[in-house]
Amino acid sequence: MDSVTLAVLKGRLEGIADEMDATLFRSAFNPTIAEAHDACHGLYDAKTGATLIQGKYGLPIFVGVMAFATKAVIDKFPDAADGDVFIFNDPYLGGTHLSDLRLIRPCFRDGKLFCWLGSVGHWHDVGGPVPGNYNPAATEYFQEGVLIPPVRLYRGGVLNQDILDIIMAASRLPDVAYGDLQAHLSALDLGLNRVQVLLDEYTPAVVAEALGELQARAASQIRAEIAELPDGSWSQEDFLDNDGRTDVPLRIACDITKRGETLTLDFSRSAPACAGPVNISRSTTIASVYVALKHLFPEVAANSGVLDPIEIIVPEGSLLDAQRPAPVGGYTETILRIIDVLFSAFAHIRPDRACGNAYGTINALSIAGRRGDGRRWVLFQFFGGGHGGTPEGDGLSHGNPPIATAIIPPVEVMEAAYPVRYTQWALRPDSGGNGAQRGGLGAIYELELLEEQAEAFVFAERARFAPKGVLGGGDGSLNHISYQQDGAWVEPALGSKVVGVKLQRGDRIRLESPGGGGRGDPALRDPDAIARDKRLGYVS
Repeated sequence: MDSVTLAVLKGRLEGIADEMDATLFRSAFNPTIAEAHDACHGLYDAKTGATLIQGKYGLPIFVGVMAFATKAVIDKFPDAADGDVFIFNDPYLGGTHLSDLRLIRPCFRDGKLFCWLGSVGHWHDVGGPVPGNYNPAATEYFQEGVLIPPVRLYRGGVLNQDILDIIMAASRLPDVAYGDLQAHLSALDLGLNRVQVLLDEYTPAVVAEALGELQARAASQIRAEIAELPDGSWSQEDFLDNDGRTDVPLRIACDITKRGETLTLDFSRSAPACAGPVNISRSTTIASVYVALKHLFPEVAANSGVLDPIEIIVPEGSLLDAQRPAPVGGYTETILRIIDVLFSAFAHIRPDRACGNAYGTINALSIAGRRGDGRRWVLFQFFGGGHGGTPEGDGLSHGNPPIATAIIPPVEVMEAAYPVRYTQWALRPDSGGNGAQRGGLGAIYELELLEEQAEAFVFAERARFAPKGVLGGGDGSLNHISYQQDGAWVEPALGSKVVGVKLQRGDRIRLESPGGGGRGDPALRDPDAIARDKRLGYVS
């Protein structure tokens, strides 16, 4: 295909996914999707479910996992027809955790399946004992929410009301869940219409040729990038604080071998499956590698061709290959550590492109209670931190995690929606790792409860193992969490996990997120940059 036509079709296809993203963001009811953009959309292969196109604004980790989710629907529903819509959140079939609902719709053209469209978003509450579903003490997925297997929500355009009733009954906030569902359906409607218009203009054969060419070019690009790396073997490891049950660290290790145009990533030395909810499924592990590779090779096109020359070894039954009913609610923490390990290993392979580790935790906070009139409320929020120093300069301060393009919800929206007051929201001095390029700063968040009482949960990491610097750079700060009880400040026994803390009116909870790791010898830092850091209060 000529380059001009391919570029035009690539832009049009990506624009479809972008429009689907925008439709969901503008229509969803819960702030995690509407404000934080914890969602994504993409187009997937008709036969294999492989990622064809992803949008620029959705979470990359979702796009990677959705290929497995689409394949699960293909396998279960060989009779899928025009007008069908499938929904599920099964984390062992191309899911992440139970909060992430997936809707998948086939796109037919002249009676033949052309592709699949996918929409996924983080719903506010899907049942379980912990409002917001981040349960640090879970030992089975039953304690994290209601698992919905792949089911047909619409058959030939007709709603299955029974399925809808079951899903709505599972949530503490059914009105919010219903609004989010309608937003997903609207995004899929728009995406389907846009694809049909494109097929009208260019014909299915030409668009299919473009999609195939984009896959092939991504594979060719990544092979060329790998070929430029030196042959050899490297090993790197890092640790999770604990599993939320026992205060014992859990190893995430990767042994990398590069030969010619291929990479082998072997995670066999990683910890076995644990009792607590930091296990992840094999599909989530592979999607994490996909995201890390896209960071390391940003010029490569974003589709499944990226993984063609990559062999990924994940031992069965390990922490990175969760089998049901192992809990997976804290998957975000584990995939961040996978990315940290790959970034640290890459510092030995290509030092000129190495970056320090980012802060490595989303600090998932849930606070829930009832208002004076009896209405239930559930606050769920994640928070930012520092990114690692880069070849171009200091790390980003108060950024979002590398797994996401999600936006940290603004104070004004959260205070308007929930009975809390943010008494502090500021950069955290001295939290970035030292280096020729300093790590970005973490942040300090402090919330005060304005209702009579509530219950709080925090699911986080990096309270025991700091984000690593590279090439002689210093580590970022540790995560620090505390809360008030009877007027006194208390630190959680497990460092980064808080379970069911009772808060009274006026009590506060405080999160001090890590900074990023530094890059390069601190002695080589520009004196003017040091003076500026002191003047701005970044360092004391």
